[in-house]
Amino acid sequence: MTKIADMTENSPEQRKKIYWKDYIKYIPEDDYFFFRSCIRQTFFPGAEQAFLAILKNNLHKNYFDDPRLTTCTGIGYHSDIIPLETLHTMIARHFSIMNESGYSNLVISCVTTFGVMTEVMNTWHEFPETLEKARENLQKTTGRAFELPKAIAHANDIIYLYRDEIAKQSVYKLINKETGKPLKVVDHVGCHYAKIFPHHGIGGAEFPKVLSEMIKTWGGEVVDYPERRHCCGFGFRQYLIKESRGYSLTHAQIKFESMQPFHPDLILTNCPGCNMFMDRWQYVIQETTGKVYSSSGNGIPVLTYEELAALLLGYDPVQIGLFMHQTDVLPLLEKLGIQFNKNEYAKLREESLDLAKIL
Repeated sequence: MTKIADMTENSPEQRKKIYWKDYIKYIPEDDYFFFRSCIRQTFFPGAEQAFLAILKNNLHKNYFDDPRLTTCTGIGYHSDIIPLETLHTMIARHFSIMNESGYSNLVISCVTTFGVMTEVMNTWHEFPETLEKARENLQKTTGRAFELPKAIAHANDIIYLYRDEIAKQSVYKLINKETGKPLKVVDHVGCHYAKIFPHHGIGGAEFPKVLSEMIKTWGGEVVDYPERRHCCGFGFRQYLIKESRGYSLTHAQIKFESMQPFHPDLILTNCPGCNMFMDRWQYVIQETTGKVYSSSGNGIPVLTYEELAALLLGYDPVQIGLFMHQTDVLPLLEKLGIQFNKNEYAKLREESLDLAKIL
């Protein structure tokens, strides 16, 4: 009762600060062991390369990118294809490879991998016998042993940590070069980052600030709208069954219709799956119904935080693979005033769309 009474005596801002303390996490400042994403490598491979380039060239940080890593099996696990014990053994193998590298700060590109590894670590903590079983299984199958990471962070945590430094080095800001006004940006934080184990993500599900703080720091205006925290629609199980994919499309459509009246210039994501689906479903809706959710007639561009940071730092849009997006990014590039080879971009984009239709 005393704690409740004390809480009511504080101002709303003071209470918010008290709650926020529960969501402050340790973010390693250097020496990262990088864990790639299956989906991001497949659909937007330039995003991860942009992240690594920023680490090396702009932030001057050390990292190790090991080619022996494989999938985390997260999609298979959440789809009931991969058993829990197998998942534990696979994660143990990745930790063992990290140990061999001499690095101990694990930085993860995918929010599903982040969620899976956080779940495994919590399980091992709560049920030590499962950790011993993982050690036993790894030894039997590979002859390996492993130690736990010193820290686990998502790649967006690193960009969040150094958002001010990125702003200082930026060539561009989130400002419309024609009007001089801040661009309106929707932030979409992946469920597996903020909602499964909220205390492991910056701000958790209550104060998911990891992307919105980047937007503010880089000169943009954060768009709040009714379905801001609504799922992108991926959901794993329903999408794997072709007949159920309408559920995925419908979820994304609800978000687009909710944000449309606020006229956002950009959707910013931290999840490879969210990024792919919100980008792809706009294209599908436009191709099948003619519906477009932007005044430009091209849809609302959907970028990852790595891609946006790279753009503002002056990286070439072609070099970071923005032509692979199905919802055209060109309107955003023009608003930012970015100079690049538009003919090369258009040619590569056409080839990418042709391939997407085949797939």
